Amino acid sequence: MADQVNSLEELSAVSGDAAPATAVVAEPREPVRDALGRAYATGKRKDAVARVWIKPGSGKVVVNGKELNTYFARPVLQM
Repeated sequence: MADQVNSLEELSAVSGDAAPATAVVAEPREPVRDALGRAYATGKRKDAVARVWIKPGSGKVVVNGKELNTYFARPVLQM
């Protein structure tokens, strides 16, 4: 039976790789915007689908035509 490998150094020695593996760091994606400057995103969980368009503006949040404080009555939900 083969010896047990207990560390990454031992694994590298067994595999025969001379150079250690380097981690690949992905660059953050630039958001895709349409001609009006809007960005689109979709969130899914089980059968529910949430779609959102984010566009430049004054910072006022409107959900389904209602102000933030009206749509989300509780402060916890507003956060």
